[in-house]
Formats: sequence, C-alpha cells, structure tokens
Amino acid sequence: EDTDQARYVEGAEEYIQNALEWAGLTVDEGVREGGDFGPYRQSERGEIYQKYVNTLIEKRWAYKAFDTAKELSEKRDENPNWQYDASTRMDMKNSLSLSDAEIQRLEEKDTPFVVRFMMPGNENVEFTDQIRGKVTVETAVLDDKVLFKADGMPTYHMANVIDDHLMEITHVIRGEEWLPSTPLHVMLYKAFEWQAPEFAHLPLILKPEGKGKLSKRDGAKFGFPVFPLSWEDPYTGENWPGYRETGFLPNAFTNMLAFLGWNPGDEREIFTLEELGLAFSLDRVNKSGARFDYDKAKWFNQQHLIQKSNEELAKVAREYFDLRNYKPSEEQLVQLLKMFKERVEFVNELPVATYYLFDDVKGYEEKAVKKKWKPELSEQFQQLAKQLNELTTWDANTIEQETKQFMNDHNLGFGQVLPILRLAVCGTMSGPSIFEVMDFLPQEKVIARIEQAIPLFNDMKTDQ
Repeated sequence: EDTDQARYVEGAEEYIQNALEWAGLTVDEGVREGGDFGPYRQSERGEIYQKYVNTLIEKRWAYKAFDTAKELSEKRDENPNWQYDASTRMDMKNSLSLSDAEIQRLEEKDTPFVVRFMMPGNENVEFTDQIRGKVTVETAVLDDKVLFKADGMPTYHMANVIDDHLMEITHVIRGEEWLPSTPLHVMLYKAFEWQAPEFAHLPLILKPEGKGKLSKRDGAKFGFPVFPLSWEDPYTGENWPGYRETGFLPNAFTNMLAFLGWNPGDEREIFTLEELGLAFSLDRVNKSGARFDYDKAKWFNQQHLIQKSNEELAKVAREYFDLRNYKPSEEQLVQLLKMFKERVEFVNELPVATYYLFDDVKGYEEKAVKKKWKPELSEQFQQLAKQLNELTTWDANTIEQETKQFMNDHNLGFGQVLPILRLAVCGTMSGPSIFEVMDFLPQEKVIARIEQAIPLFNDMKTDQ
C-alpha cells in the first residue's frame, strides 16, 4: 500500500517484511515471493486502477471534480460541518454540475482533477461485521470520497477494494478505525457488481493508562517497545527499540498479540503459532479495546522461554553470551539454562544473571552478609573449604553430601551454612541451587572464593 506518496517512508517495506519473517508469519505471496495476482505494490498497478475508475465514471458511480484546495478550504471555513456530498455536489465544480463544453475546456487546459464516488443521497448501507454484527448506515451522512487523486494515484478506498476482489480475498480483517470507511467499500462492491468479502474490525490496543489507543510515544513514556524490530526514523533519526532487541521470543510476541482482544474460551494462555492458527476464531474476538499490559507481555515471554528445550534455547542465547565475551561450551550452556531459565524473563538477561559463572564476583550483598555471617564460624568455613578441596569427584550431588556431612559434624543448620556459601561463591542471595552452581564452576575457583570471602565478611561484620 504505497499509493500515498506524501506518507511514503524509505525502508518501511523491507522493515515490514523482516518483521513478519522474525515473527514466523509466512507470506504466501507478495513482492518477494511472487504469485498469481501480482504486481503486489499498488504503485505498480496504476493501469488496473485506471481501467476500473473509468468503469465507475461510465456507470455514473463516480465523477471528476475540478475544485481547488483553496475552494474546498473556503467552504469548510464557512461551515466546519460542510462536506462534499449529494446535497452540495451540484454547487461545486465537477463533471455533474458543469456543461460538456466547460468540462472539455478544463481538460484541454490539463486542469488537475480528482475522481469522487457519487454516494446515493438517501439509501441504507447494510453489512454484517464478523465481530460487531449487523451495521446499518444512512448514505445521507456519507460524503463523496475521493477515489483517484490529482497525482494519478488511487486512494486506499479504491485500490484496496479492487485489489481484494482481483486477489480473491475472502476476509478483510483490520482495525476498528476503518469501520466508518466500510460503507463506502460496500457501495463500491455494489457499483462494480462484485461479491463483497466478509468484514471484521478488530478492537484497538489501548494505552496502559488513561484513554486512547497505544502509540510509540506511550512506549517511550512507560519504557516498553512498540515496534516488533528496532526502527530508526530515516527523517528524524529517532531510534525506537523493538521486541526482538528487548529479548522477546517470536512465539511469545505473537502469543501476546493474539490475546490483545481475543481469548480461546478456556483458561489456557500459552500457544505456539501453529496452535493459535487452529484455535483462533473471529467469534471470540472482543468488541471493546484491549488495554496493553507490559508485565503480562513479559510473562508471556517467560512462559515461552521456560517451555523451550534447553538445547533449542542455547542456540538463541549463544549470541548474547558472545557479546559479553563469555564462551561456555554447548554442554555448559545447556547446564546453565537448566539452572537459570526460570529465573529470567528474557534470554538476553541470562549473561547478566550468570556473570559470576564467568567473571570474578564483583561484590557481596552487604546487608545479607551482616545479617547472616557470624565471625565465630570462620574456622568452620575454612574447614569446609578444605574438605571440599579434597573431593576427588566434583558434582552437585557429591558437593551436597559433603556439605551436609560437615553441617552434621559441626552441629550447624542449613540457615547458617547455605546462605554464606551462596554469598561467597555468587555474591548474591538469589539464584538456583548453590550445589548446582558450584558444580558448574571449577573446584579450585569455588575453594578460592570461599577462602577469599571469609576475611571480607569479617570486615563487613566489624563495620556494623
């Protein structure tokens, strides 16, 4: 849809194609794919549209209008509610009000003109919307919309009706802001004596707070992406983050979008794209707008992340670890995902959440140290480090058994030992099983961290 040259944006076509590809939405036919109904850019279908606009003029469903922009503006200045319609068209400069001689003179001078649809003055337009039911509109309130512009390009109304018919489109599914235009489209199908497709107008996606539909400015205000992929405006240089770059998985993105205004009729919320295709039906689409909830969007991503196999997720995660110059083996990456994937919302958070598996501990949660550490246990922890260092088998189960035996021998509880081990090895109280973390790390590194942490913990406790 590139007939509006004033709104044409360089790179937008390729961007849309790339976004669909990332989301897993396969295009059956189009500019890249080809097909039996091309060309697929409206700007390349000019001769087709010209043929059909001439048909409408011949059948007196359309007419040429020679009014200038200034003349139209003056009419609207006189009456803000003025519109070009059945009650006003004969007062204007068009092929209905002018004589044949005047029309010929204007055409010989190459006077610019538009082609307008001749909306009947007193009829009812009826159609059934698959979401909203029966819709009836009186033509008396409708204006004579421009079908063909002075630059020789059709408007959306004209081009899409012709394209949809010639391309054998069965369902026109679009946003509810197009509902007021549908009576004109129904009348165009009537004028051409074509069977109209089924229409369905989807509810708007609303702002997280307040009134109105979601916009890219809301994303900037509330701190979430609105574009599927990051986008740099070629005219302003503004850069807008994308769902892909934020760390969303494609299946989570489409799952989240589907649930903005639709539900399957049961409690299930997590769907693959294939499952959505089987479950979706227009009769489950809501009429009212859906308020966007970014926390819910992140929840969808987390659920899809958890459901992915560790092996499959490793392929996605690898690039984010490479960016931080972390080089886990395939086996280590799978092991890491098993421990951490339920603790993050996005794949790109994994290298940050697991930094201490690759880098030295950057610091300790001082508040937790002061609460949990007891300097009188220094010797016992030195002993634990020694016992762990003597292990000939280094795996989570062996480490756990040795630690429990140590606790039993020294009459220590879990709360006295495990938080301290976690702080010493990871620097933080949060994370997966400390024994699995210790298993992941080399034995000598774990021992070194415990021995290094004990005097530091004593210093923190002394400062209290």
